[in-house]
Amino acid sequence: MNVGLLCLAGTALAALAVSVWSRTRRAELEQWSLGGRRLGSGLVFLLLAGEIYTTFALLGGSGLAYSSGGAALYVLAYTPLAYVVSYWLLPVVWRYAKATGAISQSDFFTRKYGSPALGVIVTVVGVTAMIPYLSLQLKGMSIIASQTSYGGIARTPAVLLGGLLLATYVVVGGMRGAALNAVIKDILILLVVLALVLYLPHHYFGSVHDMFRAVQARDPGHAMLRERTGNGESWFVSTVLITSVGFFMWPHLFTASFTARDEGVFRRNAVLLPVYNLVLLFAVIIGFTAFAQRPGLPKAAQDLALLNLARDGLPHWAVGLVGAAGLLTGLVPGAVLATTTGSLLARNVYRPFRPDTDERRLTTVARIAVIVVIGVAMLLVFHGGTTLTNLLLVGYTYIVQLLPALLASLAPRNPLEKWGAGAGMLTGLAIGTAFAFGGVTSAKLAQWLPVETAQLNSGVFALAGNLIVAFVVSALVRRAGSPAAAPGAGLGLNQMSS
Repeated sequence: MNVGLLCLAGTALAALAVSVWSRTRRAELEQWSLGGRRLGSGLVFLLLAGEIYTTFALLGGSGLAYSSGGAALYVLAYTPLAYVVSYWLLPVVWRYAKATGAISQSDFFTRKYGSPALGVIVTVVGVTAMIPYLSLQLKGMSIIASQTSYGGIARTPAVLLGGLLLATYVVVGGMRGAALNAVIKDILILLVVLALVLYLPHHYFGSVHDMFRAVQARDPGHAMLRERTGNGESWFVSTVLITSVGFFMWPHLFTASFTARDEGVFRRNAVLLPVYNLVLLFAVIIGFTAFAQRPGLPKAAQDLALLNLARDGLPHWAVGLVGAAGLLTGLVPGAVLATTTGSLLARNVYRPFRPDTDERRLTTVARIAVIVVIGVAMLLVFHGGTTLTNLLLVGYTYIVQLLPALLASLAPRNPLEKWGAGAGMLTGLAIGTAFAFGGVTSAKLAQWLPVETAQLNSGVFALAGNLIVAFVVSALVRRAGSPAAAPGAGLGLNQMSS
């Protein structure tokens, strides 16, 4: 009997059952995509915390510790800093969204700048960023399903089944289904990762201390930052910066903030959420344990480090539990990503061209968009050929391009025009694409720039281009006689302390 396969099947059916139970009969897009704005502190907490407990937390963090050692420590640094940002930022965003009836990130920008066209650009940036992030979840689920079923499901069928499961789950349950399953997911993954970090280092080495001694013996300096591997100090600092300020730019997290009952939810969560970060520390420790125990995995298999170690050191039923937890770490965040993407495309791309669309049809369009986007994400899994960490950082390079326009819109007098904000976003997107898929690398940049500059996170270069273009275009537009400030520009920064 394949215990791992049974655990995976049981978890998938249970998640679908919760999604079906939570579905709403009301046809409004707001009910499907935001849970009717009636989620309390606990469910909003779990939706926001779901960003931590993804397949990246389980596989990507451990894989990065295996392959690059000290570079993995960035995952411990950026989320606490992101919560500091959220303490001040999210209450302002929530107030404006509630006052204006915004139900998507693009709605927010459209109202701030008085420009539906900018809302479309924001949607393009958001969806472009979320596709590699969604691919990360699908790729992680396929790895987990294949490994914890002991080959009972091959990788390609696992991707196809994962995509089908995710699409069904999202179309039926929307955001509320994801929030309710997040409760189960977070309890299970916390227990599993805690058990692994307590058991595996002691099982193989006697203690965590002895495990790190074994790491040092195999490769002195493995736990340090290394310029020769492209992960020096400048890479670390810039990556922490880009990911921490970009964290709440993700459309699913930005929109998840709209679901809260009141703004106090965010400040309470900003205090509590850093505790959740401990699971990332546990995943990093397991990655170092895998390096000490099973060095030499090829680059394509480094995301398997945690699962290979678990399969070697645990009984089959325990590996099945790891698989169940891992499936939920891809399914729940993937559902939030897909729900948000569908809502964005329906409301901010489809509706501007069909303004007479009623809510029932708009919700149907959103659900169809979910299926299409999941299909595109599956194609990237098959043809992307990159690690989970790289997929995540590509997404961050894209999504942080929304930050300048957001911060500018919160100022009492917005320094950016809508044309400048949009041109800056598209410039940053183009530069990020050149780094991600156009062959631009830090090694090539080092031929022209100092190593410290060349190893900066690609998001820094994209953000610099974004800012230059945004301010230059805004200045030119103003000189040509455009109004100095966009509608709603002053509703924000002056309210931060209220």
